[in-house]
Amino acid sequence: MKEIEAVLQHMTQGVYVVGVVDGDKTNAFTAAWVMQVSFAPILLAISINPEHYSYQLLKKGGVCSVNILSREQTHIAAHFGQSGIQDKMAMGTWAPALTGAPILQESLAYLDCKVSHETSAGDHRLVICEVLEARKLNVGAAMQYADTGSMDNSTELF
Repeated sequence: MKEIEAVLQHMTQGVYVVGVVDGDKTNAFTAAWVMQVSFAPILLAISINPEHYSYQLLKKGGVCSVNILSREQTHIAAHFGQSGIQDKMAMGTWAPALTGAPILQESLAYLDCKVSHETSAGDHRLVICEVLEARKLNVGAAMQYADTGSMDNSTELF
């Protein structure tokens, strides 16, 4: 298992803050398992734990933002990777996207999405989202999952 863990640390994937909204309720979570899965239409797959509060908002609200973090924003990734924080949204400056999903203004860029469909993926759900808008906000190099070490406590799962 240690060999699997070591190899998974080398997979190239970014680190994102996914913003969700349902009416007046907003939340955000850190995600590393996000990828483009189609060109026409442009679709993303987002892996999320169905036990988390953010999943409930995503399912009911039907929209989300994918905010791309820079290498200097590990503190933001760590903050939104935690559960049980009273007001996660107190960190950062937020503005609504066209869909109403919260956009983290400090991020490098964002994608504004609406949920298309979802499917089971082991202990997570894959939520497939159509990208409606994307915009660059700031300059920098994108954070990679390998840059975060064991911030998500993934080493405890092996």
